[in-house]
Amino acid sequence: MTTQQNASVNKNIILIVATTTAFILPFLVASINVALPVMGRQFNMDAVVMSWVSTSYFLAIAIVQVPLGRLADIFGRRRLFIIGLVIATLASFAGGFANSVPLLIVSRVFQGLGSGMTFNNSVAILTSVFSQQERAKALGISQAGTYLGLSLGPLIGGLLTDHLGWQSIFFLSGGLGVLLVILAFVGIRAEWQEAKGEKIDVIGAVAYVFSIALFMYGFSSLPTTLGFIMFGAGTAGLLFFVWWEARVKSPILDLTLFAKNPIFMFSNVAALVTYISTFAVNFLLSLHLQYINGMDPGQAGVVLIASSVVMTIFTVLAGWISIKFAPRLVATVGMAINCVALIMLIFLGNNTPLWYIIMALAIYGMGIGLFVSPNTNVIMSSVENKVLGVASGTLGTMRTAGMMLSMGVMMILFSVYIGDAEITPVYYPQFLTSVKVGFIIFAALAFVGVIAQMVARRSGKASPGKV
Repeated sequence: MTTQQNASVNKNIILIVATTTAFILPFLVASINVALPVMGRQFNMDAVVMSWVSTSYFLAIAIVQVPLGRLADIFGRRRLFIIGLVIATLASFAGGFANSVPLLIVSRVFQGLGSGMTFNNSVAILTSVFSQQERAKALGISQAGTYLGLSLGPLIGGLLTDHLGWQSIFFLSGGLGVLLVILAFVGIRAEWQEAKGEKIDVIGAVAYVFSIALFMYGFSSLPTTLGFIMFGAGTAGLLFFVWWEARVKSPILDLTLFAKNPIFMFSNVAALVTYISTFAVNFLLSLHLQYINGMDPGQAGVVLIASSVVMTIFTVLAGWISIKFAPRLVATVGMAINCVALIMLIFLGNNTPLWYIIMALAIYGMGIGLFVSPNTNVIMSSVENKVLGVASGTLGTMRTAGMMLSMGVMMILFSVYIGDAEITPVYYPQFLTSVKVGFIIFAALAFVGVIAQMVARRSGKASPGKV
């Protein structure tokens, strides 16, 4: 960073902005999920349409993160960060005023677009501003905001929905967005655009957006015929994208980041596998606690908070631990702990005691907390400043794609074992079978993730405070 940039940077304000941003995005997801039944009744939505209120948000994030990461490297990370905040804020207010399903889903799409731009650049700016010795702690604090949002989202979202209506969730997010825009304008004066003047690969960007959209939507629609067609088309599109990016002079995704940087490649693989293997955990345990343990949604929510609270604590601790131990080592330990939790959850059954579930959730929360910020630190520290936006976008895509694929795996299993039937006591055995198979798959994937993280760790020399 230049002397002029140093003079115009207030690290504390940037950390506050990044942490608040990291809080808002998962808070919005978790709180809206709680409000979905109420929204569904108001708009007479069926289950498929209701699922799109959530899915459209994630899909929008997934398809834009890499192309917009490249744009940020060229045109400026601060500029796109603020534009993303403005888009997400306006979309939040639009969602609050939505009086039809199409308007509601469109607002969610634009929330995802703005959120993808914002979250991408907050991580890239943090990496640009903080030195390698400070970075682990800063990323730990920032990403603790993510799990605080996940923890408080169901609680605050439920209270707001009960007393002020589901619209108040959107208005609260919009209000926080306005404050962030003001704080970003005032507190972030520097600009980062190390790839300034380079060309934009329009063909690659278009191919990426459509291929990811087809791939993710197709996978979530399996095993239907349309799902297979769209999944195949998306896969073919991604193969074309890889072929094209290897030949174009100024790609939106420089494949040499993967080919010549094993730390970057294997750490991203580890991130993808982690989110595939863990994102559906709370979803499955929520169903298990309500169907099998007979809890109401409020009681189940209180139990599930255990993992988010532990995640928040260990995400902060991971930043401090990474100062003394190599981040790659900390991330590897976190993945191994995840694997233990998932193996424990394979044995869920009709008579599983509550203490066992809470213990598995706590171990799961510890593993995620120890993995996320060190893994992010490793990825962002392994590349040059001129591609920090692309690196952040790649990691963000791994995260979002992993979340959607995780839910897609369970939708496929539910289709195979339960079909279109409602989950009633008659179908509890089939439900438990699908959950067991799901956790077997997730535990196996987590083990693959541990191997990937170990390979990343051994791909270069590491020392305390380094990657």
